[in-house]
Amino acid sequence: MGYAKHKNKVAVATTEIDINMTHSYRIHFFHFIWSTKQRRPHISSDVQSRLYPYMGAIIRNHSAKLLEVGGMPDHIHLLIEMSILDKFSHFVRDLKASSSLWIHQNFLNLNDFAWQEGYGSFTVSYSALESVQKYIQNQEKHHSKMTFEEEYLKFLNLHHIKYDKRFVLG
Repeated sequence: MGYAKHKNKVAVATTEIDINMTHSYRIHFFHFIWSTKQRRPHISSDVQSRLYPYMGAIIRNHSAKLLEVGGMPDHIHLLIEMSILDKFSHFVRDLKASSSLWIHQNFLNLNDFAWQEGYGSFTVSYSALESVQKYIQNQEKHHSKMTFEEEYLKFLNLHHIKYDKRFVLG
């Protein structure tokens, strides 16, 4: 059986197969972590129960999917599936700003609420999704042994992210 190549087509015996890729297919998984400003313990269970679904709606409005969310009173973890990365920074900025505004509007006693300025964003392979989901679900267990600061630095080091200790935690 002979093969001949002609302008992006391969002739296999007598059948031609078009080998042009006509579409792009992509999916990305991110584990986001950020804290409240000055790590104030503002995210009570009452706030969590209403905030997390609200953040899920913001994420859906950006054509993404919230796979897992959890945290402690002073920080949040989100596992998000995204296919479109064109406006990644805008997405994170909108998620943080909109959720902060929503907290101010719905929890009047939290008028000093704010998220920290920065955030951690870590890629997750498909094969690691389940373990990251479990990690996020077990925040209370993890934080019985380590502080947010220790956890955050652990993630930065694990992912070989260079940082300046003077500024990393604000």
